[in-house]
Amino acid sequence: MRLGLMLGYSGARIELPLALIQEADRLGYYAVWTSEAYGSDAVTPLAWIGALTQRVHLGTAVMQIPARTPATTAMTAITLDQLSGGRFLLGLGLSGPQVVEGWHGQPYSKPLARTREYVAILRAIFRREAPLVFQGEVYRVPYNGADATGLGKPLKSIIHGRADLPIYLAAIGPKNVQLAAEIADGWLPIFFSPYRYSEYREAIEAGFAAAGNGKGYAQFDIAPIVPVVLGDDLEACFLSLKPFLALYIGGMGARGKNFYYDLVCRYGYEAAAERVQTLYLEGKKMEAALQVPDALVDEVALCGTPERIADRLAAWRDVPITTLNLQTNDIRAVRLLAELVL
Repeated sequence: MRLGLMLGYSGARIELPLALIQEADRLGYYAVWTSEAYGSDAVTPLAWIGALTQRVHLGTAVMQIPARTPATTAMTAITLDQLSGGRFLLGLGLSGPQVVEGWHGQPYSKPLARTREYVAILRAIFRREAPLVFQGEVYRVPYNGADATGLGKPLKSIIHGRADLPIYLAAIGPKNVQLAAEIADGWLPIFFSPYRYSEYREAIEAGFAAAGNGKGYAQFDIAPIVPVVLGDDLEACFLSLKPFLALYIGGMGARGKNFYYDLVCRYGYEAAAERVQTLYLEGKKMEAALQVPDALVDEVALCGTPERIADRLAAWRDVPITTLNLQTNDIRAVRLLAELVL
């Protein structure tokens, strides 16, 4: 099992924990990941990080599919991959309707078809076997809509990228997880519980079967995002993560259209999820956080003393995880996990 470091997206001002990143690089961490919502983008920080590190891979977790055309994403990926000496990992995700339509001004429609076509176009651009021609349900290249000039021509990327540049997908629902296993090189799950891998197994293995060519776990990087809080007071460790979970369960989506809420319900926390969402949508964010069960936090995070984290780590080793992406700002935790895993 490899280790990654998840940085997430910034608040009002962007600040990169360079000491933490460079320590992870020195310790042999596999990747450092950035993300984006509706503020800082995921790519610019990676370019900065790439110039200040030596070995660690540079991943986006994730670049929002509706925010860029497939060609723009391909150009960005190839450029950063070459500048970093082949260290780029292209993580993609759909985001949600509130951000897609409310921020990017794009329709949140046909998410599975959109993702499948997007990845297919990226693969075609990376391979450079022919000028790009793609006529799908969502994307048409060259564009030939009613308002087209008719002057568009198939083009081939000037820059030569890696045909096998790794593509990861962030996915939560069963159909999206299955699609990731079918068409991507890796999966970036959030709020992953190793104790409930059975919730994912059927979808993943169905995706492998659909891919054909003998695809299996050996060709697929399962790379969950795992919060880590190191401390002697276990209750305080749990409490420090509850606002984060409450934000996603309660606020990252509307009532009836929140993927994180649905995931927690599938884990068996329906009553708690309903309380969290109701309170959060009423603006009672702290009250909502206090409704997040300790047991849920303990399933999706690594919390407590070094000895307890070492003990809990066994469950993560028992499922087919390839890369454990730590979400922490504590350099002690970065070093501890390196001792336990690398």
